Amino acid sequence: MSGRRSKRKGAEGERELAREISRLFGVEACRGRQYHGGSDSPDVRAAIPGVHWESKRAERFNAYDALQQAQSDAGESVPVVAHRRNSRPWIVCLYLDDLPRLAVPLYLTLSENA
Repeated sequence: MSGRRSKRKGAEGERELAREISRLFGVEACRGRQYHGGSDSPDVRAAIPGVHWESKRAERFNAYDALQQAQSDAGESVPVVAHRRNSRPWIVCLYLDDLPRLAVPLYLTLSENA
């Protein structure tokens, strides 16, 4: 895949993931780096405190590499990597030890927007 096409696919994936997060959690979400700069910015900014969203829209995916990148960018936030291949649903990867830290903000967000 050419560099331009790959970049476009990544941007489309970020917008798609932002729409899915908005749909699932009832919060505003948008592309992160594109509009808010910084190499440590998440791919998707969502109104869910303490969660760092990374989007991987590719046929080949290495969960450990993606999580390592997300963790180095996340700071104190929980690194969450969402991945989708062509014609497949989104999946989410995170470190098991981070699951309790993720459950709290997701629960609070859902309870506020129910």
